Amino acid sequence: MKSYRIPEIAKKYVEYDMIQTYTELPAFPDSRIRLLFAFLANQRTPQPSIELYSLAASLVQLGMDTHEMIDSESGHVSEREMRSRQLKVLAGDYFSSRFYQLLSQAGEVDMIRRLSSSICEVNRLKMNLYTRMQQLKVTAEDYLNQCVQLRTELFQAFTGILDDGVARIWSELLQGIGRCEVVADELSRTDMPERFDGSWGFWHVLHEGSDEEKRKLAEKSGEPAFIPSLLVKYNIRSQLADQLKKSVDHVQAVASRLESDKLVRELMQIGDVFLRPLIPAASVLNERR
Repeated sequence: MKSYRIPEIAKKYVEYDMIQTYTELPAFPDSRIRLLFAFLANQRTPQPSIELYSLAASLVQLGMDTHEMIDSESGHVSEREMRSRQLKVLAGDYFSSRFYQLLSQAGEVDMIRRLSSSICEVNRLKMNLYTRMQQLKVTAEDYLNQCVQLRTELFQAFTGILDDGVARIWSELLQGIGRCEVVADELSRTDMPERFDGSWGFWHVLHEGSDEEKRKLAEKSGEPAFIPSLLVKYNIRSQLADQLKKSVDHVQAVASRLESDKLVRELMQIGDVFLRPLIPAASVLNERR
């Protein structure tokens, strides 16, 4: 399989002193990009096109994720916070424009159309989800499924250029990897009570908790120890850890149906990355033997 080096190629488009000094960027969407790269490399796609498509997708996703990090709350903010907000706006716009420039220079008009259509759909899905969240009409499973769709919708643009024999399993694996990413992120949020609002744990307690707990969550009126107590009482971390293990198992079971041993190994490695924070490396290696 061709060498995967998209994160290194992307650095020259995303690493700027001004951004690194005054703000932060979202994590590189490595698992989804690795998945895309692996499927493109497994068929007769020219190496330049593989890297171009993967790089363009990574820049678009980074652009959307950067805009997602912008704090939209009104009120007084410090000069540094204001500069950080402005840089996120500019950085997100810049990443999105670079994807268009790279593809247009290569004459990839059809791919521009595919990705642009997916971007519009992602924005529509976001608005629908945010509206329902504001109305407190979301269950924990609804929230999880919608977040997975938001992470994978852009990459569905590539389904039409894959060989018919793998297009279906690509979509299944894309959904599986997206679910692993979302659950892993929700798991990390359990270490930061300040990120509990709007999380999977929030929606779980909002539907499973007592009337008093629901009222405090809806009104955001709990005392400082309220959220940590909910995390413990409802075993939020344990539930998410179990979901993550099941999601990884599903991805690796689906991957095992592929005919390419190289592709299977690559996907097994992608899945193992999600397990590392939960299982000692030695245990993971023993399971693979």
